[in-house]
Amino acid sequence: QLQLVESGGGLVQPGGSLRLSCTVLGFTLDYYAIAWFRQAPGKEREGVSCISAGGETTTDVDSVKDRFTISRDRAKTTVYLQMKALAPEDTAVYYCAADGPSHRSTCTLQPEPYNLWGKGTQVTVSS
Repeated sequence: QLQLVESGGGLVQPGGSLRLSCTVLGFTLDYYAIAWFRQAPGKEREGVSCISAGGETTTDVDSVKDRFTISRDRAKTTVYLQMKALAPEDTAVYYCAADGPSHRSTCTLQPEPYNLWGKGTQVTVSS
């Protein structure tokens, strides 16, 4: 069974850092793009960062550029979202999602092509 499992969320003070992990079960990332989305209470789901199936392309939403970094491990089973300089507006449930199998060399922050989703991990930025 194909699954995505997020971990690493928690409570952090403004200016702090967290690293989220998205572990894939039942497949590897060779032909899957992975994206991180987030949804805050009362707000629409927002695409944050994505990495293409081959790992050669990443895309970030403007609000997290230079603060968040998406990467994946060499075993191609885990995607990370390193977050720094966190602010209260980053508070949300963070989800990872997979789009594939695909040979596309790009990825998108739009939710439509992603056909497998994790259950999410809560990130709270508060003093």
